[in-house]
Amino acid sequence: MRAARLKERVYITFTALAVVLALRSHHATAEHAGYTLLIAAAGTLLAVFVADVVSHIAVHAVLPTRTELRGMLHVIRGGFGALVVPFVLIGLAAAGAWPIDRALRVSTTVLLVSLIVIGYLAVRRVRLPIQQKLIVLFAEFVLGAAVVGLELLAH
Repeated sequence: MRAARLKERVYITFTALAVVLALRSHHATAEHAGYTLLIAAAGTLLAVFVADVVSHIAVHAVLPTRTELRGMLHVIRGGFGALVVPFVLIGLAAAGAWPIDRALRVSTTVLLVSLIVIGYLAVRRVRLPIQQKLIVLFAEFVLGAAVVGLELLAH
């Protein structure tokens, strides 16, 4: 369950990062940014839920039990936690507290930092030397930065 929650956070964080970067390049309003992020996140989480159900059926040759379905839904619900800060920042922009561009820029930074935190949570209990743990965290940061670079290049 822990691995599934971390995996879900990574998926939704990368999705949110891509959406936020796209919104920055399109000069979206705060309201449009909020709706777009919500729709993209909901679509991603729904797709992951469907993939979990289908993979369960393929591996076990039976439908998931109610308990298993509840577990899958719990994991998905937790994925929205990765979006709290970007939604708060966009909400502040919608309220006029600051420009939407700044909210999206700060959201980008927060999402990249989130990836590092998720990586830390993944490796903190692994029996690896600290140098190897740092390499894993650095690699995750580099991959996150590569996503940012590719998104910026695409737009």
